[in-house]
Amino acid sequence: MLFRQIFDPHLAQYAYLIGCQRTKEALLIDPERDIDRYVDAAAAEDLKIVAVTETHIHADYLSGAREFAAQHGAKTYLSDEGDADWKYGWATDADLDVQLVRDSDTFYVGNIKVEVIHTPGHTPEHICFMITDEGGGASDPMGLVAGDFVFVGDLGRPDLLETAAGEVGAREPSAHALFQSVQKLRTMAEYLQVWPGHGAGSACGKALGSVPQTTLGYELRHNASILSAKNGEGAFLDFILDGQPEPPLYFARMKKENKEGPAILGGLPIPGHVSVEQATVGNAVLIDTRPGSDFFAGFLSGSIHAPFDKSFPTVVGSYVMPGKPIYLVAKETDLEAIVRNLVRIGLDNIRGYITPEDLPSAELTKIEVLDFEAVAKRMEDSSTCVVDVRRQDEVNRGVVEGSVHIAHVRLQDRLSELPTDKTLLVHCQSGVRSAVASAFLNAVGFDAVYVNDHFDHWKSPVVKDVEVLEDAEA
Repeated sequence: MLFRQIFDPHLAQYAYLIGCQRTKEALLIDPERDIDRYVDAAAAEDLKIVAVTETHIHADYLSGAREFAAQHGAKTYLSDEGDADWKYGWATDADLDVQLVRDSDTFYVGNIKVEVIHTPGHTPEHICFMITDEGGGASDPMGLVAGDFVFVGDLGRPDLLETAAGEVGAREPSAHALFQSVQKLRTMAEYLQVWPGHGAGSACGKALGSVPQTTLGYELRHNASILSAKNGEGAFLDFILDGQPEPPLYFARMKKENKEGPAILGGLPIPGHVSVEQATVGNAVLIDTRPGSDFFAGFLSGSIHAPFDKSFPTVVGSYVMPGKPIYLVAKETDLEAIVRNLVRIGLDNIRGYITPEDLPSAELTKIEVLDFEAVAKRMEDSSTCVVDVRRQDEVNRGVVEGSVHIAHVRLQDRLSELPTDKTLLVHCQSGVRSAVASAFLNAVGFDAVYVNDHFDHWKSPVVKDVEVLEDAEA
């Protein structure tokens, strides 16, 4: 058996290529939408991907399962668990070879046995895959492709149907289902390897580890979320629902599109090099991917600041709406990777790019930058408003008195609740999130100032009088 874990560092996502070396057939689990790299990885091992599957309807990226079925005719296995609201709408496409699977079903790819295990909680339809290498003579499974059920050090959050997809009242029932799924783990062999769907940096949990795989025995002994279940269901619910980060705004769109069926991409967009004039006309969005130090030295008015780092999909997914024409400020060496990250979250309308060297210095603008000492002085003026773009768990530990809180990944959805007649002093915990948030607020018409300082330098934090402006369910 051949086993390859394929990592996307920007979404902290793992896909799995599992191949039978005797028959040269392979299974692909949880692919992202730009599927050419998986085809190349299989070909490098003299394998052909004949089957594709996924653990659940994803919220953080567009799945490549439909793309694979349409482009390569791969047999596609999809969960038939969950209620009527969480069935795959595209599974009925007569042109695709789709087989719906349920708990305890098995299928083979070459001599690799794959057993389906229903593990609801993160989502109602969530399934895991127990992998047995019968071609190698094994009769016992080697490991569990765990998707967003078990991570290294954590479990998949059960609140996303409510906080991301807007299904009011779903948090507690999902957490109850997750508790029951945890009980299944205790019936499995502790030697099993656990291959998770995400690592540290993903918003699909709150305490994911950076180690790429683990064992069930280790997680049963050291995973805080699993251990909390030993204290009863009530204690488990309190633990698993507490402290989950606000989900990026684009998660709701990913859920919907993955359920209905992502549009067939067919290949990567190839944006051309354009003039500054072309990139700044009409209703197009200009995404400036330069580091913050370069951006704040001068940028084209109206630009979205989204440095091409590990947070890039979160920022553009939260600040850029789908369908709008997109132009980029980007280094040519980064261009293909940037395009891949955009199409993975359904931002396909990429029209062109300009390079940092193209930026005309005479036309660049700047945003005022303050530290917290200057913020204290500016607050004496009633025409200012402090905007805190940190997570709720950070806000709970102390705030600037009288500040307004909107997590930076939810700003696009709450703009109407910010004052338009005041200067917004935008801060976070360290100056990273407030950089992109202040730039975004200026791009959409607010007068925003960037607070580039660590919140520990604020001398008088309070734990009251913060106005929380965010989705009630977030």
